Amino acid sequence: MPDLIDGSENVSVHGILNWILLLSIFSVITMVANYLGYDHPMQDSLIGMAILSLITLIGVWMERELPFDVSSIIYISIMGIIIAFPGMPTSEFVLYYVSRVELLSIVTVFLAYVGIGMGKSWDEFKALGWKAVVITVLVIASTYYGAAIVAHIVLVLTGVPAA
Repeated sequence: MPDLIDGSENVSVHGILNWILLLSIFSVITMVANYLGYDHPMQDSLIGMAILSLITLIGVWMERELPFDVSSIIYISIMGIIIAFPGMPTSEFVLYYVSRVELLSIVTVFLAYVGIGMGKSWDEFKALGWKAVVITVLVIASTYYGAAIVAHIVLVLTGVPAA
């Protein structure tokens, strides 16, 4: 069975269709999680996920087609900022629907996908040994604590009282 996401640098119809399939599955599962876990209307969550999926698809396409050596995450971030920026005609629409998609439901679906991917390559993961597990835990913990420290500093600087 071929991988859903082709790692090649070329964009093909097959590759785009695979991305659309993957993002559609991801969106439906996230929509259900938003409904069950946060009581967001399914239609609103699905529209929000469609917006996020479209931005992702365009960002991946731009990474492969534009002559610059820029990661797709940069393109995706810039597009998201531009279409949600106050004053843009798309701002209210995008902010309304994307705010109906909870981050935790997206992360849960993403981690499940990663877990399935790791299950397919469990032998490769075991070959990395215990050092890889230690490094993984340290990276995750450092990322969490670093983000918490930055968030605390920003909250203090903006006048939000510390709890």
